[in-house]
Amino acid sequence: MRYQEKQDLRNESNSFKLKYVKLACHYLVSKAMYLFLLPLTIALAHLSVEDFVHFFNHLVLNYLELVILCIMLTIILVTGYFMSRPRQVFLLNFVCYKPDPTQMCSTETFMKQFELSGSFSEESLAFQKKILERSGFGEKTYVSKSLLEVPMNLSFEEARKEAEMVMFGAIDELLAKTGVKCKDIGILVVNSSMFNPTPSLSAMVVNRYRLRGNILSYSLGGMGCSAGLISIDLAKQLLQVQPNSYALVVSMESMTLNWYRGNNRSMLITNCLFRMGAAAILLSNRSSDRHRSKYQLIHSIRTHKGADDNSFNCVYQKEDSTKTVGVSLSKDLVSVAGEALKTNITTLGPLVLPMSEQLLFLASLIGRKIFKMKIKQYVPDFKLAFEHFCIHAGGRAVLDELERNLQLTKWNMEPSRMTLYRFGNTSSSSLWYELAYCEAKGRIKKGDRAWQIAFGSGFKCNSVVWRALRTIDLAKEKNNPWMDEIDDFPVHVH
Repeated sequence: MRYQEKQDLRNESNSFKLKYVKLACHYLVSKAMYLFLLPLTIALAHLSVEDFVHFFNHLVLNYLELVILCIMLTIILVTGYFMSRPRQVFLLNFVCYKPDPTQMCSTETFMKQFELSGSFSEESLAFQKKILERSGFGEKTYVSKSLLEVPMNLSFEEARKEAEMVMFGAIDELLAKTGVKCKDIGILVVNSSMFNPTPSLSAMVVNRYRLRGNILSYSLGGMGCSAGLISIDLAKQLLQVQPNSYALVVSMESMTLNWYRGNNRSMLITNCLFRMGAAAILLSNRSSDRHRSKYQLIHSIRTHKGADDNSFNCVYQKEDSTKTVGVSLSKDLVSVAGEALKTNITTLGPLVLPMSEQLLFLASLIGRKIFKMKIKQYVPDFKLAFEHFCIHAGGRAVLDELERNLQLTKWNMEPSRMTLYRFGNTSSSSLWYELAYCEAKGRIKKGDRAWQIAFGSGFKCNSVVWRALRTIDLAKEKNNPWMDEIDDFPVHVH
């Protein structure tokens, strides 16, 4: 017992020392420029005005041609830089759709609908109840009207009505919030993984708002919960070649036609996890919009692991043994997501992490790979790179895994866990409910960096980094879906 206590004290002492070594390293690297400039400044301070004048005259008399050549070269390089650099992309505003209270669905209501459908065996009903109890959901998530009817109205027409309701509800609020005219929108990207009608969802938006004839419109389907960030990345790429444009991005998912009515356990999980929601986001590349925008898009990183069969098959739509269509979730889903995350942050890390963290990671890698040292791989501290984390609320197990792998705090995970509790897994739009939570809590300050990260079928992991251009004024956030109940959060989730 005493030996164990001594070991614990020794480990605690080593951890304490390592923490301060890490802080010292971070300080030295981050202040390296100042440490370099200090002796130079002291040296220059000993030079008199006459010394500077003598040096300048000597330069003009002897190197006039060289000076002119350098000035011309500098002008050319600066001009080339400004002409070739990517256009800045700003997020003017975004809106998360909040359904009518009549569409709230508690666990009890859900189980009642399961039973009344007559589609499930006793074993399947018990399994779905267990999933709901462990999901991390609250009692006020939303589902489509068709799923609350008795019997359920799982028709194509109801699915179209559901899509129109959530898409147009979000877009109407966004246009009113920003004051942007429909005719000024030059790019439209709509994503929905499971519901893809003809005419397309983007065509439905064009028709409803009478958007202009030369609009660049896209409907992304089958790309899973990460499709929202893929839409942002696509809009960013289009804004690089379309000057002075607005891009409207709409992320949604339909529940009506994706209700699984079989008894395959791997397919029953999706019945329990997904809920109704949507988000509309307005982007701009107009420099004049910077002053009224909320965020600037800094990075977008996409990772696709589809070349690996295990990753490709872990989220798979197929027929079960009775020819009933559903989406099967593999037991390997969490580990596959972890591998995709590692690949994604390997690309993102050098772009966002301070140099001290990169050096510590490199030292750890060299020690393990070259010197064969038996040490753990150093996990960079992403809390030094970001103030806010918006991790796709795909499920409790995924959030637990990311919290552990990235060594995040309860405060960091709060937006994701509370979104999962209050709205459930709204697929690709969940990230925006999380960012809205950060805003409603008054957390977003000017200069803050927010990291959105999502996972989707294929298998994909995508990241987007935003920088806040202003401190969010809560008085102007009346349409935020959290505002009328934000004081009730966070809550303890069993």
